[in-house]
Amino acid sequence: MNNKLEMARQFIKSIPHSRDLGMDLLKMADGMAIITMPYNINLIGDPETGVISGGAVSALIDTCCGAAVMSHPLNLGGTATIDLRIDYMRPATPGQTITTEANCYHITRSVAFVRATAIDDDPDNPVATATGAFTVESLR
Repeated sequence: MNNKLEMARQFIKSIPHSRDLGMDLLKMADGMAIITMPYNINLIGDPETGVISGGAVSALIDTCCGAAVMSHPLNLGGTATIDLRIDYMRPATPGQTITTEANCYHITRSVAFVRATAIDDDPDNPVATATGAFTVESLR
């Protein structure tokens, strides 16, 4: 797992957008990843409220889902998003870090299925939830 963890960290750091958003891979296990994104005034989507842009939140969720797929034991390498549905429950609270946890709950020879939740300091009231399908690298 350490090799996959390091590969995922390097992957996230190599994506300029992820790096610019300040994403940090906190934890990774078989088919699971947790990534945070700190509050940043440059990411505000609504200047009147200070709420982070939904695009930044979606990038965080997409990246976390990809990391969860990369960490799955049946995936031999990278991944790409096939489909990602995000349901925004509420705006993230200004000034708070957003944390996303993604879990790869099913994998086939070519497709991985993932669920994710994004929260801020109120874990009982999610900012967003997501489900997605991602490519899988497998032995052919």
